[in-house]
Amino acid sequence: MPSFFRPSSLATRARRPLHCTPANARFSFPLRANVPLSRTFATEPAPLQPPRFGGRWRTAARYSFYLVGSTVLGVGILTSAIFLHDACTYNERHIDGVPISPRALHPERGGPKNLPVLSRLLSDYEDGENRELVNRPHLVIVGGGWGAVGVLDKLSPGDYHVTIISPETYTTFTPLLPSAAVGTVSVRSLVEPLRKIAARLRGHLINARATDIVMSERLLEVETIIAGGKGERMYIPYDKLIIAVGSTSSTHGVHGLEHCFQLKTIGDAQAIRKRIIDNFEAASLPTTTPEERRKLLSFVVCGGGPTGVETAAEIYDLCQEDLINYFPKICRQEVSIHLIQSREHILNTYSEAISRYAEDKFMHDNIDLITSARVQAVGPDRVTYSRRNEDGETEMHEIPTNFVLWSTGIAMNPFTRRVADLLPNQVHKKAIEVDAHLRVKGAPLGEVYAIGDASTIETSVVPYLLELVDEADKNKDGKIDYDEWEFMVARIKKRIPMAEEQLQQVRELFDLYDSDADNSLTLNELVVLLQEIGNKITALPATAQVASQQGKYLGKKLSQITRHRSVLEANGLRPEEGDEAVAPPFRYLHLGSLAYIGNAAVFDLGRFSFMGGLAAMYAWRSVYWSEQVSMRTRALLMIDWIVRGIWGRDLSRL
Repeated sequence: MPSFFRPSSLATRARRPLHCTPANARFSFPLRANVPLSRTFATEPAPLQPPRFGGRWRTAARYSFYLVGSTVLGVGILTSAIFLHDACTYNERHIDGVPISPRALHPERGGPKNLPVLSRLLSDYEDGENRELVNRPHLVIVGGGWGAVGVLDKLSPGDYHVTIISPETYTTFTPLLPSAAVGTVSVRSLVEPLRKIAARLRGHLINARATDIVMSERLLEVETIIAGGKGERMYIPYDKLIIAVGSTSSTHGVHGLEHCFQLKTIGDAQAIRKRIIDNFEAASLPTTTPEERRKLLSFVVCGGGPTGVETAAEIYDLCQEDLINYFPKICRQEVSIHLIQSREHILNTYSEAISRYAEDKFMHDNIDLITSARVQAVGPDRVTYSRRNEDGETEMHEIPTNFVLWSTGIAMNPFTRRVADLLPNQVHKKAIEVDAHLRVKGAPLGEVYAIGDASTIETSVVPYLLELVDEADKNKDGKIDYDEWEFMVARIKKRIPMAEEQLQQVRELFDLYDSDADNSLTLNELVVLLQEIGNKITALPATAQVASQQGKYLGKKLSQITRHRSVLEANGLRPEEGDEAVAPPFRYLHLGSLAYIGNAAVFDLGRFSFMGGLAAMYAWRSVYWSEQVSMRTRALLMIDWIVRGIWGRDLSRL
């Protein structure tokens, strides 16, 4: 029997002493092969080793060196690239023998007023690409706002010979004008030159104002804008015309609005900023009386919509965050901000929760909210408004002030009014009425379009009654049964997509207006039904979001018309008749509404609402930052916000 199976051998091993070794000791092989290995166990904790701080510091220093070195290297490379790019921009260009059309230098005269007709422009023949565009359809865009930029963004290069008619040489990011009015951002950060935007399409810009139109001859009358001189009138021929001139502020019959500021342009924002600084400078003088100081530091905003609310909030931020640090404290103490709203709540187009939140925020900031009030008159040093008391009697109130902002509704631009007067059935008081394809009603089909604040999509179905009945009445009995009514509903939805929401319950509507219960609708019953449907349709709001979507829709559709020109002609359709063939009617997609209320913001997303403090404000900034026209304005806007956070707003009077 082997020794390791013997009991005596096991007992001998059991009596062997245990050797105590550190827990982390490794087994070592004996020098002699006949010495058996023994297993050892730790019975006492091993002594702690002193930490090696030197090694850890060396590791941290090494990685810190890598980080700092890579950062310095990256900044150095980026700076070198910037300087290299800047050095490449300094070059000399010699331009000799530029070809110019004789008709551009000496335009012919024509039209009803015998004015110069600009059939050719100075840059039409300067290179091969421009020369090819001369033979393309001439697309004239009147205006340079959200709608016009949307069209330019979606047009394909080479499809049209594009000309922009605008009194300004730039487009403005209007939602941030309240911030520019108090110096939170610079006005340069909100503008992008129209010539740069149109350069992708080889488009042209004429700095002029549209004044009249001759649709029978396809001539647009414009008046050029010359600094310090009188403008010259001329005609611009067109094949397709897009009216995107925006709107003006509604007066509501109030007298004295010449004493008010508006906030629609860069010039308005600059004038407001200058007045605010002037008022504070005058109020800080020792010779200013207390009554005069209170009047100078009283700011009245008429209108509780987004523009009025954001302007009041921005003025409060300016006083609270910057002016208080550099002007006498008594000036901040005497500041009063008043917001006059004709409705019961501010931001009344938003959800009720948002209106309440904004009102609570303004009450916390001591902004005077005057709701259910109407401005009666504006004087050079006061605002008069009326308001009903608890007994239902109308009382008159006055607010002494040296600053009044008027922001209450929209009205027709003068050119828009002129176009509406020339066309039949244009009875809307605030805008040109267009169909679902954004074509101006009454104008030659497919030639004149209107978008943005200058237009409103038709909501009445009654004018198409006879046409709808003729299509739906299959048995020609003069009545519409239920099957024919279903066909008519489909035609109505196609012609006026905004009526879809009112036509959800098809059978219920049919039974409701079938007054004689004969399972058919007569013409009189149809008239009543269609009138009720039209009255319930809500017109699209006059916002930048609507104008931008309409512009992009129209730009894409016009490119498709040109692209499918041969197909349209093969089917016997002229390009002017190709709207329905190449694109569906315009459908507005509401992406939400937002507003800044002073270091806080509110979001109305339809079914959901979001409101809060700094987190919501940064979300508000992110949305507007992403909607900028170019990377240049995005960079400038980000720099402005950083400068405001570090050094505050610029208080210079420029």
